[in-house]
Amino acid sequence: MRIDKFLKVSRLIKRRAVANEACDQGRVTVNGKVAKASHDIKEGDVLEIKMGERVTKVKIINVAEHVLKNDASSLYEVIN
Repeated sequence: MRIDKFLKVSRLIKRRAVANEACDQGRVTVNGKVAKASHDIKEGDVLEIKMGERVTKVKIINVAEHVLKNDASSLYEVIN
C-alpha cells in the first residue's frame, strides 16, 4: 500500500492530499529514509512523521485497505 493512502486509512493524517504533501516535503521517513508518497509500505516498517514541532514515530502492525474509525489505531503501534 502507498504511504499516503496508509496515513489516511490509519488516520495519522486526516486527508490524503495533506499526506501526499507531507511526503513531497520530506516530512515522512520509512525506516530512517525519506520516502515519496508512492513508496510501498509493509508490516514491520517504522514511519516517522514530522508535522510542525510534533514528531510521531509508529511501527506498522497491519496494512488494510478499509478500516472503521474505531479500529484505525490497530494498524500501528506508537514508538517513543
